[in-house]
Amino acid sequence: MASAMRPTHAFLAGLVAVGLALAPLACTESRRERSPEGERKKISSGLSFAAQTLVQPTPVASLVSEGFDEERVWGGGDDWEPAVAADPAAPWIYQLTTRYGGSQPEIVFRRSSDGGASWGGDRVLATNAADPMIEVADDGTIFAMGIVGNGFKLQMTRSSDHGASWTALQSVLTPGQPNWGDRPVLAISPDGQDVYVAFNQADSYVSSSHDGAASFLAPVQTSNNGRYWFHSAGAVAPDGDVYFAAADYSGDYTGVSNIYVLRSGDGGASWSTTLVDTSAEVAGCAWADGCYLGFLGPSVGLAIDVNGLVMIAYNLGESAGAAQRLWVRTSSDGISWGDAQSISSPTPGIHNGFPAVGASRTLAGDFRVVWQDDRELGQSGWNTWIRRSLDGGASWSDAQRLSDLDTGAPYKSASGYAFPYGDYLEIAVDGEDANHVIWGAGASYTGPGGSWYTRGVALPEPSGSLARVAGIVLLAVLQRRRVRVARRRRSALVDDL
Repeated sequence: MASAMRPTHAFLAGLVAVGLALAPLACTESRRERSPEGERKKISSGLSFAAQTLVQPTPVASLVSEGFDEERVWGGGDDWEPAVAADPAAPWIYQLTTRYGGSQPEIVFRRSSDGGASWGGDRVLATNAADPMIEVADDGTIFAMGIVGNGFKLQMTRSSDHGASWTALQSVLTPGQPNWGDRPVLAISPDGQDVYVAFNQADSYVSSSHDGAASFLAPVQTSNNGRYWFHSAGAVAPDGDVYFAAADYSGDYTGVSNIYVLRSGDGGASWSTTLVDTSAEVAGCAWADGCYLGFLGPSVGLAIDVNGLVMIAYNLGESAGAAQRLWVRTSSDGISWGDAQSISSPTPGIHNGFPAVGASRTLAGDFRVVWQDDRELGQSGWNTWIRRSLDGGASWSDAQRLSDLDTGAPYKSASGYAFPYGDYLEIAVDGEDANHVIWGAGASYTGPGGSWYTRGVALPEPSGSLARVAGIVLLAVLQRRRVRVARRRRSALVDDL
């Protein structure tokens, strides 16, 4: 369970077998397990690079990507598909990861009180669990959730003291159908009262709460086309409208995939679904151990700026089996969309995937897109990149490479890392408009791998006085933060003497 892994050829037969008994997640007879509908899921590789992984506890400036720290790995454990969130009014940063290696996968939490410079110890929020999501309201309340148990239950917990204590896990779904879900995506209003969870049970569903996740309404089904849907991003606009981005697939990944945006203007009671684009059949990835057709297929990032402009970024193939490029579009209402603009490398044959979008909390039109591609060395030289637009996507900065180290784990080299570990990454933008980016990197789809992180400010295009001034201001803000952190550390050392 618990990866965001999409269905294999067993999908259609699995729909008939919903009522069959479930095998334990820790089964060692195969690399993947079955969800309630028969979908096969990733389990632990049984391997670990802990003894060969260098964990850098404190940040240093990157020599490759100006304005960012060097990338740092969370730990030497087998960590997959991480998530990150930033408190908008304080220097608290939060992360979740799915950790394999024991008898069952776990959702593990850690927190930073100094803007990501240093991190506290790990805390397990749920066992036999994965697909973590985390968001923070303006008052600092943290919402965290994932898939828990062999029954694929969507469960949520909250913290009002920066992650020191948490409420008991509670179910998002009420008894009845659907009573389980896959690949949940979480979106919250700034005040934390409106909480939305998009998920699939093959078809697309969204469940809503309007009392801060104390209770949830019955989920609304938003698709009925016989295909398998995967949500990958969501956000609440300044006017209260809520958006989710999704892609759908056939049961065996053959044929086209479709890119959608879901929108509700009535608090999740009803939803419109807009087809934004269509991708040709996805490329295979047999060169990476355990990888299946569909893993490199389309997914969609989404963010909304302070004026309500919606941006999506998605990977798409223009011919069957071809490597997919990265595209962006914008909309003011989620229904009418501007022309698609490619922001990936123009070199043919480069695989692009797993995009995420962040938006400034203060500046209109300021978007950041992160993704993974293999431009440095085809198939086995993957890296994490960021580009930034200060004008709503009309122009973009050059791509900056965030995965800047050539050592640190056996799957790292001068070309990058061997393969993306999990099929989503995340970006969070804090109250000072700095980016916090986390992604999975590993030896193959099977693994093992780790969760890698960096923070910083993406440079604007070096043309135009507005872009230069904005970049200088934001870099100065980040430098002031680093100075404050250094002062606190020195003060702490004095107090300990």
